Amino acid sequence: MRARELGRKSVVVGDRVGLVGDTSGAPGALARIVRIAERRSVLRRTAEDDATTAEGRLERVVVANADQLVIVSALADPPPRTGFIDRCLVAAYDADIEPLLCLTKADLAGPEAVLGYYTELELPYVLIRPDSDLAALRALLAGRISVMVGHSGVGKSTLVNRLVPAADRAVGTVSAIGRGRHTSTSAVALRLPPQPDSGTDQDPGWIIDTPGVRSFGLAHVSAESLLHGFSDLVEATVDCPANCQHTADEADCALDAWVAAGKADPRRLASYRRLLASRSGEGDPREPERNPGDPLAGS
Repeated sequence: MRARELGRKSVVVGDRVGLVGDTSGAPGALARIVRIAERRSVLRRTAEDDATTAEGRLERVVVANADQLVIVSALADPPPRTGFIDRCLVAAYDADIEPLLCLTKADLAGPEAVLGYYTELELPYVLIRPDSDLAALRALLAGRISVMVGHSGVGKSTLVNRLVPAADRAVGTVSAIGRGRHTSTSAVALRLPPQPDSGTDQDPGWIIDTPGVRSFGLAHVSAESLLHGFSDLVEATVDCPANCQHTADEADCALDAWVAAGKADPRRLASYRRLLASRSGEGDPREPERNPGDPLAGS
């Protein structure tokens, strides 16, 4: 229970709180939350990118006090959407949380296209197959509070069940049109079990499983901070004129010359400018943008 003065939506998953009452955890025990500790980090998202809309102003706290954002993306069925990953990277850097790319269903497709898209970022990643050893992933989760996000159908809940067998998270199938069905309905924090063969007493860490999402709105992130998710483009902006908006309409924007010189992937610039346009109400972050010539396009 929460103390009335804290309000209905004051406590989120990941919060450190002060309790009074019976804190034994025994069946039937009743305790009340009376204090929320200061948060080290806050991961947020909005329904839309445009802060002038009601949905853009509705800010949702996904989790508090996370150290790491695990972006779960399938390599096939459904196909990867780098636009969504880009959004998650922006949100992670804005919240001062380290990102980790987790590519599932590696038995169905190779990771080369996705990894090539992020080659300039040196983004840490792990590949997951149905029969793969999870030791590498466990090592990256150890000692941390990690929040897992991803589209429905990418195998996130299946992965959680492998990491924490007692979790029993519901899993589903992918529809014929390549979209997953929502199975997780609420965020839940799960303690990772210790590994007897690890040979160390290190804290195995926590994971926070979240419901599958269709979009990751960024209305809470300033236009300037959007660049945090595109570190491969930052250096080019030094040569931009004062007050450059970095849009395609800016005749003297240095980003175009930077890409033309082969110093960044043109798809990265296109993704960044899609986010800028979406902040102005152009486009809908809930619907993936498709480019028939680029299987990785879309948000």
